[in-house]
Amino acid sequence: MATQQFTIVVFGSDLVAPTLPVSVLAYSDARVPLPRHFSQNGAGGAGSAIAADNTPATNAITDAGATLGRVLFYDRRLSRNDRIACASCHQQQFAFSDTARLSRGFAGGLTGRHSMGLTNARFYTGGRFFWDERAASLEAQVLQPIQDATEMGLTLDELQTKLSLTAYYPALFAAAFGSREITNDRVALALAQFVRSLVSTDAKFDRAFGPNGVPNVAATFTAQELLGQQLYTGRAGCARCHGTTAHISDAVHNTGLDATITDAGAGNGRFKAPSLRNVEARAPYMHDGRFRSLEQVVDFYDRGVQNNPGLDPRLRAGRGPNAPPQRLNLSRDERDALVAFLKTFTDRSFLNDPRFASPFAR
Repeated sequence: MATQQFTIVVFGSDLVAPTLPVSVLAYSDARVPLPRHFSQNGAGGAGSAIAADNTPATNAITDAGATLGRVLFYDRRLSRNDRIACASCHQQQFAFSDTARLSRGFAGGLTGRHSMGLTNARFYTGGRFFWDERAASLEAQVLQPIQDATEMGLTLDELQTKLSLTAYYPALFAAAFGSREITNDRVALALAQFVRSLVSTDAKFDRAFGPNGVPNVAATFTAQELLGQQLYTGRAGCARCHGTTAHISDAVHNTGLDATITDAGAGNGRFKAPSLRNVEARAPYMHDGRFRSLEQVVDFYDRGVQNNPGLDPRLRAGRGPNAPPQRLNLSRDERDALVAFLKTFTDRSFLNDPRFASPFAR
């Protein structure tokens, strides 16, 4: 089979060095401790998010490591023609996702799936990444888009060479790892630290919890939001898959998007579900971006789930593989209430946090 050849073309005129504060920003758990409701059981059996933490002991978040990761995340030098960064497809204002159904790579080609939001990726208990979980860890995942022929188009040798030619990376690597050596393993560690630092804990939902982690939702939510919460944790069954206070699934699921599976995902039409934190900000939805609004998503789970052999049992109206798909038969008011509750996960401070913003002035 012929090997596809590329030539690195550098468009350097609009590339600049990052602008970073003299005092390193706070990313580590010691400087940004998780709130109590992330480290103990929450309302409605939401459970402990920290128990699902996929941070390895060998790559704890450090301020210098996440700072390096932030620079790498926003640096278009990580693509073949200096046009695409990780942040091109994972944009902060959209909860580190993309508003397009499919994102465009360095040469204009389209990705095969929708850009997954990165909010609270740290709390995906299985620790595997991509929609189909083909990466065993976040550290393994972050280098793959760089090497992808559609997305960023570099080999790891080329990546290391490009970073070594900059004036600023050696010092950033030294601050993060103790020496100026630039390696691909260190790139992966730093990018993973930054992605794991993208934790959302200041939404209206979070403000329902006191400093001791005890919830008082009745004093915080509107009547409509309270109804939505009751549906989320009860009849609608959302919390069965989107668990813990991080509101993230713990596995891959076949959610009955189609009667005939055209994308096998992790096998048999199963896909990973990202956190519902900031879900309002990251339309479109699903692995293929088919739904443009939360209302469409709720309508689908209410009455649109399709039967197929791999359908998750939790989405069947009864036991056994022959049971039909669920039909919740929610009223219009109930569907609106569920959407209203989902919007309590929107964290404006996260979407505008300068720690997560681009360090490159444009």
